[in-house]
Amino acid sequence: MHEADHGLDPGVERQVRQALVQVALGRAAADCVLRVGRLFDAVTATWLDDAEIVLSGRRIAWTGPAGVWQGTAARRADRRGLSAVPGFGEVHKHIESSHLTPEHEAALVLPRGNTWTCEASHEFSNVAPGRTLEFWLAARRAGSPLKIFPLPGSAVPPTGFEVSGGRLDGAAQAAFLAHPMVAGLDEVMDWPAVSDPESPAHDRLWGMIEATFAGRGVVEGHGAGIRDLDRINAFAAAGLASDHEAWTAEEAWDKLRRGLFLQIRVHSMPEIVGGLLERGLTDWSQVALTTDDRSAGETLEIGATDHNLRLAIDSGLAPETALQCVTINPARHMRLTPWVGSLAPGRYGDVVLLSDVGRVEIAEVWADGAQVSEGTDYTGPLPRIDWPVWATRTVRLERDLTAEDFAIPAPAGRETVQAAVLRPFHWADAFLTEELAVSGGRVQRAPDRAITKFAVVDRHTGGGAVGRMFWRGCGPATPGVAVGCTVGHDSHNLWVVGSCDAAMAAVVAQIRAQQGGWALVRDGAVLATVTYEVAGLMTARPATAEAEEMAALRAAAEDIDWHYEPTYSPRWFPGFPERLQFATLTCAPWRWVLVAPNPAAPTGLVNVTTGESHPVVW
Repeated sequence: MHEADHGLDPGVERQVRQALVQVALGRAAADCVLRVGRLFDAVTATWLDDAEIVLSGRRIAWTGPAGVWQGTAARRADRRGLSAVPGFGEVHKHIESSHLTPEHEAALVLPRGNTWTCEASHEFSNVAPGRTLEFWLAARRAGSPLKIFPLPGSAVPPTGFEVSGGRLDGAAQAAFLAHPMVAGLDEVMDWPAVSDPESPAHDRLWGMIEATFAGRGVVEGHGAGIRDLDRINAFAAAGLASDHEAWTAEEAWDKLRRGLFLQIRVHSMPEIVGGLLERGLTDWSQVALTTDDRSAGETLEIGATDHNLRLAIDSGLAPETALQCVTINPARHMRLTPWVGSLAPGRYGDVVLLSDVGRVEIAEVWADGAQVSEGTDYTGPLPRIDWPVWATRTVRLERDLTAEDFAIPAPAGRETVQAAVLRPFHWADAFLTEELAVSGGRVQRAPDRAITKFAVVDRHTGGGAVGRMFWRGCGPATPGVAVGCTVGHDSHNLWVVGSCDAAMAAVVAQIRAQQGGWALVRDGAVLATVTYEVAGLMTARPATAEAEEMAALRAAAEDIDWHYEPTYSPRWFPGFPERLQFATLTCAPWRWVLVAPNPAAPTGLVNVTTGESHPVVW
């Protein structure tokens, strides 16, 4: 079997399939015959008892009852005590949110059944858009068994009112789709730009959508906050094929009935699965289970796609239907069925062997026709990749930032000012307005009202522009403290929140020195760091190393008091504000946000639905 069978090259694909024909007919020897107690056919949701899977190279050549295939094989593997199901697929996942580079992501998720992933790449693409395919295909080319199907980012930049590491448009998308591993266009998040011809991002987004249609790719959607029937219909009419943002069963039902492919995340899975069953849904072919975002530490704790499966089954879904939602359904949606999604000839030899189907207890995982795990221990190949400078030098600050960069001057002669105030997950039409004191010509925080200072620093262009304003209900109440990170969805500029301007500057200096990740500073001392040296989003280290650093950061944060007040998000919690990684989002349902200052948003405070900018104090 051809050694280059790792990237769906058309010429290689022809040779691979020609060889499979001969193995299936018994004219050429197979590499291995895997005999299993039961084989799950994802297409019909039925089981075949005492079955064999004939493997040739990385692919399946034949499946059927044991003893029927008359060919010869180099070896045989007997797993009659186990049930075989197809490798699990992620229909929508940001591998960047595991904070691991792809080769280490593979070592983490393959033992948990995940053998292929549709990578939603607006995270990495916002840092280095010109390197999107080079990055995501590198691990596979180096020998990793995890199949990654990249979907280049539509949200690069996320809106027409912010800056990131570059810009992707219709021409770029057309070039991406020339590669057979590219499945489509990553989630279209800027609904105001899609629906409003006056938006500065309107033509760019529609150019990418047009190029995706021309390339027969899938246009993925992001329907957050789109719940009324008029906008759901408009969303579907735009050609946005899916949504993973439904929070309730009613919303999920309405979107399914308008032709959208529903991707259910775990935090809403019990309600949505239960609600769809109550409504009488029997055909689940338009449904998948999706991870979206999950850190390495959380995956080590609860699992990957296997966790999604267990939760769906616990929520009332039959195991066979749940299995279809992570195998054939996402493969069909992404038009990948010739290669993944079922245990069938021509597909990659990706097999999850279960000791208990209902509990999704994984005994072994096979990928590319070979065993790669024992339980949750990865035993497959782990290529070493020396990531080049375009991946590891992405915190581009050409000057040193000081406390003065975070000061907010007051108009001359004022003792108080009116200040625009935001809070995490502030989805209201207007920002908050607070009266704040002035001292030494500088506007001051108001810790008695849980008001502190938040800043976004441009880390992409080299200029180091700083957008700063006041936020409520987040950040340190303890004096002399700041925390920041280069994971700031979705432009992934550097954000920092603090009770002290000098501490904020120290956080930026530390993150700049380590080229990405987290830093926590108190009274001039760096208490803890987490290093994401690749794109400022990921580390080229095992999952346990990232999880240990993150645990140490949380432990250091336990001695600090953190402001808190509830917001519109049901997932905003007291304590260390780890979820601030997502609080700089600019997609719907956000309105007023803080971005790095640029000509479209000179103060950094901008309404991303209207383009209106506003001073932070007056």
